[in-house]
Amino acid sequence: MAYKSLLTVMTETGQSGTALAQMATLAEAQDSHAEALCLGVDRSQTGYYYAGANALILQETLNRANAEAEEVLAYAKGYLGKTGIRWSAESGVAQIADIGRHVAHRARFSDLVILPQPYGPDRDAEAEPIVEAAMFEGHAPVLVVPDDATPFGRPGTILIGWNESVEAMRAIRRALPFLMQADLVRIVVIDPPRHGPDRSDPGGMLSQMLARHGVKCEIDVLSKTMTRVSDILNRHAADTEADMIVMGAYGHSRFREAILGGATRNMLEQSEVPVFLAH
Repeated sequence: MAYKSLLTVMTETGQSGTALAQMATLAEAQDSHAEALCLGVDRSQTGYYYAGANALILQETLNRANAEAEEVLAYAKGYLGKTGIRWSAESGVAQIADIGRHVAHRARFSDLVILPQPYGPDRDAEAEPIVEAAMFEGHAPVLVVPDDATPFGRPGTILIGWNESVEAMRAIRRALPFLMQADLVRIVVIDPPRHGPDRSDPGGMLSQMLARHGVKCEIDVLSKTMTRVSDILNRHAADTEADMIVMGAYGHSRFREAILGGATRNMLEQSEVPVFLAH
């Protein structure tokens, strides 16, 4: 069981380089096909220009986007061409308001989409819509890779953020190829409810299900000693030297997440290890 079709979306050569390296390493380990979609982004907002200036400005921004796309494509081809994996790379231009449609179309036919962190310093405006388009419109799992992460072919220790939600279970099912390869999977339960079907054995049924797939599991029940769940998960990932975190994405509306922060956004901002997300 493996991810045979991998995709990364690149709009620049800085932060996207780490995701490209992770995709290539994973493709080699799992004998997969790696695809790089290299987009130049037209960030113009034509509605704000004076009449008569639109055509000139549109042409200028289009030329710039085409040049960026070719630059990113050359970078991707140069990197992937030095590997021994099966790969393809393609360039294109998209307006920032329409970039989600292009990403979703490619993600729909991919087993796993590998992307850089969408939040942090020097991030372009399209980074967040790309992640969301892959998950919500493309219905694909996403592996979000921090800037300084070391690429891995097979994870040693994986943390699962388990809160009994539908989103968490969907992420776990989509992450099974990784979970089955890992040396150890730690099911992390933070402040389990005192009343509920699993109150006497939090995470027990999930552990049983995964064990039947040959996954070696341990259950870590943690107290909520910090305000944010993401901070607890990140600290535990560091303490246990985890290689990856698996969690469900956006337990409630994305609009509310954007305003209040939410575990998903905070995790993507702070995590020092790759985060596997599905919704």
